[in-house]
Amino acid sequence: MKQLHKQMSSKRDDDTIPTSQSSPYSPKALKHPRSLPRSLHYLFREQRLLFILVGILIGSTFFILQPSLSRLSPAESTSLIARSASSTNYSPSRMSFNYGGGKTGRVPVGINPRRLRIVVTGGAGFVGSHLVDKLIGRGDEVIVIDNFFTGRKENLVHLFSNPRFELIRHDVVEPILLEVDQIYHLACPASPVHYKYNPTNVMGTLNMLGLAKRVGARFLLTSTSEVYGDPLEHPQKETYWGNVNPIGERSCYDEGKRTAETLAMDYHRGAGVEVRIARIFNTYGPRMCLDDGRVVSNFVAQTIRKHPMTVYGDGKQTRSFQYVSDLVSKTASVSVH
Repeated sequence: MKQLHKQMSSKRDDDTIPTSQSSPYSPKALKHPRSLPRSLHYLFREQRLLFILVGILIGSTFFILQPSLSRLSPAESTSLIARSASSTNYSPSRMSFNYGGGKTGRVPVGINPRRLRIVVTGGAGFVGSHLVDKLIGRGDEVIVIDNFFTGRKENLVHLFSNPRFELIRHDVVEPILLEVDQIYHLACPASPVHYKYNPTNVMGTLNMLGLAKRVGARFLLTSTSEVYGDPLEHPQKETYWGNVNPIGERSCYDEGKRTAETLAMDYHRGAGVEVRIARIFNTYGPRMCLDDGRVVSNFVAQTIRKHPMTVYGDGKQTRSFQYVSDLVSKTASVSVH
């Protein structure tokens, strides 16, 4: 009995001995030696330090080479980039891009200029469809909004397969939500035959200005020479306020455009919307409606049908005509100036 008690006592004494004294083995001590800090030990494990040094070297090489690339000519920079980065879609013509305000800069290596996303209201019409062709041709993404009151799908059918083109059947009198960079607002019946039947352009302008304010888009309003009314001076200057009849038969169009200009300038002054106004005079060219009641289309229609050409009034009227391509080239330049 005494012997059993002595054995149990000695076993209890063994259990109370600290681990560090009972055995020289310590897993924690071997895993993290006191002679080496834990952070350095982490870096040296699995060659992590080597990967960090290689990354620093690659980054430093890129920032050293970039200034020299911007000083090279397009041909030299193309060959150098082809050797160093094997870029398959690089185009030397993309080296310069526009920041707005006529200033140009350099595109960093491997980064293409961002395409503008533009909405064109009334883009299926005569002028609108030519403008869409111009914008698509220079590489922008275009969304056309049209209710086809005067516009025609035939004017845009050649763009249906283009991935940068989108067509929405919608009347701008009703609000629409889109994320765009620029808005070209052309939606409005422009000939007497049509605007006397459906004299609406104020609400559409208000909705598009609201969209421009919400997304911070640049806004172009296509106005008209009719804002001058029956002018008392010729040619008209932009500072001329006009001689208008607010209750005449054509006033629904004239006053609607004058109101649209007023709204545009109010949004510019009050909400900071960047606004452009283009007062378009008599335009002619392909895709214009043959029976829209305008001077050139009337002459063409009467000639085709072998009817006498009609000159209204005493024949002393004056008009300023422009071909549609000239108008579109000037209008499309609004996006870069």
